[in-house]
Amino acid sequence: FGQRFDLPLLIAPTAFQALACPAGELATAGAAAAAGTATVLSTLSSHELESVAAAHAAAARADGPPPWFQLYPHRDTAITDDLIARAEAAGYGALVVTVDVPVQGRRERDAHNRFHLPPAARPANLTRYVDLDDLSRERSGSSALDRLIASSFPPDLSWASIERMRSRTRLPLLLKGVLHPDDARRAPAHGVDGVIVSNHGGRQLDSAVAALDALPAIAEVARDTDLVVLVDGGIRRGTDVLKALILGARAVLIGRPMVWALAWRGRAGGDHLLALLRGEIATSLALLGCQRLDELDPSHLVRIAP
Repeated sequence: FGQRFDLPLLIAPTAFQALACPAGELATAGAAAAAGTATVLSTLSSHELESVAAAHAAAARADGPPPWFQLYPHRDTAITDDLIARAEAAGYGALVVTVDVPVQGRRERDAHNRFHLPPAARPANLTRYVDLDDLSRERSGSSALDRLIASSFPPDLSWASIERMRSRTRLPLLLKGVLHPDDARRAPAHGVDGVIVSNHGGRQLDSAVAALDALPAIAEVARDTDLVVLVDGGIRRGTDVLKALILGARAVLIGRPMVWALAWRGRAGGDHLLALLRGEIATSLALLGCQRLDELDPSHLVRIAP
């Protein structure tokens, strides 16, 4: 999309990062920008999208990529439209629409543990639209996040919904949560510029295919098109990044590792994580006999039979 990244990775959208450290998404944005990459901010972030964009800008180089915004569509399309307009006005560089949560997956531990949020971790982007007090209420056998999704997210999300969102923005539009090549094949006809191969961290549909296993077929569909293919899920080391690139991804997204880094040492933890990954990518390339990422090819992979 004309944006230059110093690393072949972005930070995946992860909700409620203030649960890991008070600065949450502000720290993530700063670490990503300083490393020459970008965060994909969740709709359910603990800090408003405008303040996160400002934190990113404060740490970014002049020609660095802007942050991207992840959108959860809402039943009330006026909320969806306003979130899109806010993201565009704040300088976000792409709109990432999550399409694998028309309904909440069966998260039994959340219900068993009566998951709820402290006020500081509630989704700041939604405070002007909905009453969020219920997210702080503990109810027996119930998750506050389940209740929010059931009341706010549209279970009838469709290609027509995507076209409507496409008409509301000039930003590049990506779909996150694609696991079947047919969706990637159909996406460009509906105004989609990219797909993120993802099973939502393994938390939505039990027994769903792993993102890395779904990636090659989707990348093959996109080979002769302008569709950008990214992958999210299970990336833990620099070698994982290279495997994904070889299998057809343009770049990867990492989620849980950044949350662990924030919990360990806030912004400094995020800086350290990205420095580790940068070093691992460079070392792995060298040990494969490559000087550049574009020298990677399928001959560098050996598939182990199951």
